[in-house]
Amino acid sequence: MSLNRNEKATVISDVAAQAARSQTLTLAEYRGLTVAHLDKLRRDAREKGVYLHVLKNTLARRAVAGTPFEVAAEAMSGPLIYGFSEDAVASAKVLSDFAKTNDKLVVKGGAFGGKALDAEGIKALASIPSREVLLTQLAGLLQSPIARFARAVAAVSEKKGGGAEAAPAEAEPAAA
Repeated sequence: MSLNRNEKATVISDVAAQAARSQTLTLAEYRGLTVAHLDKLRRDAREKGVYLHVLKNTLARRAVAGTPFEVAAEAMSGPLIYGFSEDAVASAKVLSDFAKTNDKLVVKGGAFGGKALDAEGIKALASIPSREVLLTQLAGLLQSPIARFARAVAAVSEKKGGGAEAAPAEAEPAAA
């Protein structure tokens, strides 16, 4: 179905607004996917906060013009699905994970931080743990020295007799 000029302008402005909020663009060729597969891919993307859209490549090039994703314009050919995400790894992870289970979806490339990425670059980006996992790992790293220090202080305290067994005998009841 062909879009009229106003509809094209609306699509371009919607995608441009999404691109302005996003950190990552991932491109994948979806030739041969069934509607059921695309529905599952869209459902997975929605759960992870990824904006997926099938676009005409000329509209996509216009939408990303003047953004950091403009560097991926050369890779925009063929039937592509575009994945934008505010999280740096979410769109790469969603499309790469789906491509592992479905050989019809082929990751073509994308852009991150103003640099064009090929398929291998997107797979490398997808292998980075999510933000939540990284924050958990960081919290563990920060907590580790403190926990070790607390265990050392407790061990020294026990060794010197400052443990619970060295507590004073029961206090005398106060006279009223």
